[in-house]
Amino acid sequence: MFVFDYLWTLIFLPLPWLLRLLLPPRQVNQVAVRVPFGDRLEKALAHASNVGSLVKDSRSLVVPTILWVLVMTAVARPQWIEPPLTKELPTRDLLLLVDLSSSMEQEDFTNQEGAKVDRLSAVKEVVGDFLIHREGDRVGLVVFGDAPFLQAPFSTDLELSRQLLDECQVGMAGPRTAFGDGIGLGVNLFDESDAPAKTIIALTDGNDTKSQVPPIEAARVAAERGITIYTVAIGDPTTVGEDKLDAQALKDVATAAKGKYYFAADRKSLVQIYDELDRIETREVKTISHRPRRELYYYPLLFAVLISMGTKFLALLSREKSAASLRSDHRIHVNPATGKLEVES
Repeated sequence: MFVFDYLWTLIFLPLPWLLRLLLPPRQVNQVAVRVPFGDRLEKALAHASNVGSLVKDSRSLVVPTILWVLVMTAVARPQWIEPPLTKELPTRDLLLLVDLSSSMEQEDFTNQEGAKVDRLSAVKEVVGDFLIHREGDRVGLVVFGDAPFLQAPFSTDLELSRQLLDECQVGMAGPRTAFGDGIGLGVNLFDESDAPAKTIIALTDGNDTKSQVPPIEAARVAAERGITIYTVAIGDPTTVGEDKLDAQALKDVATAAKGKYYFAADRKSLVQIYDELDRIETREVKTISHRPRRELYYYPLLFAVLISMGTKFLALLSREKSAASLRSDHRIHVNPATGKLEVES
């Protein structure tokens, strides 16, 4: 779209004509030489059309008018507005904590086709689908076993995050469960985050058996830093031993961090949980738009300079040609008999 940034300056376009109408004409005192053969000189020079046209051009208002219009057009700052460039700024940083302890290989879940699969495979399907629909969020992934590890840093590249989730294997972080340390690593990852909303969704199927920091303490630190934690428990709540599910600890973590506790006994309930989380943690995108402006003022200025220089150049050529023609066709000399100037053609 073509626009003038300073359109109001065009009100000065008629200024020269107004001044010409309102102000008195300039008085010019011309130097003249009075000679007795003026009529003969005028007739001799009458056919010098170049001189006549030059005088006429000098009095013409066409070129000055064009130059004035071009200059005022440049002053009005013409611009071409390019199509808008938009950028979406994420308003939420979402961190997924996934348990990779040895208990995640128990085959008590089903996949989309209904076949028996281990818990991690079911989690990859459900969490992967949840993740890929989080457009507008920056998503990170932390896995934990004996210790927590950053699998994917915060990024808007959801496909990459899902691919890194699919590459996770049971036991790759160790056989035990360091849930509290996983929360602690997640809290530290948010230190560089300037997103207005910060959320952790932690999924585990066992109790904490390896952490140096108790999960409840890590949750309190998260709450102090404005981080909400949702805990998702999966598996068999009747399991005993080190692999037993500590539901109360997960509830305490969610309560301390102003989140919510969920339990999924099968794939269907796991899908429902993540659907609910998707509704609770609504996706908000802050869009900024910028329309680049390309300056065009130098075009009328360039045309004005070229026209002005061209006019001066043509006037100079015409003047030189007229002077040469005058020197070759007419001679003015003093008649020795009379002592008067005479023009000889």
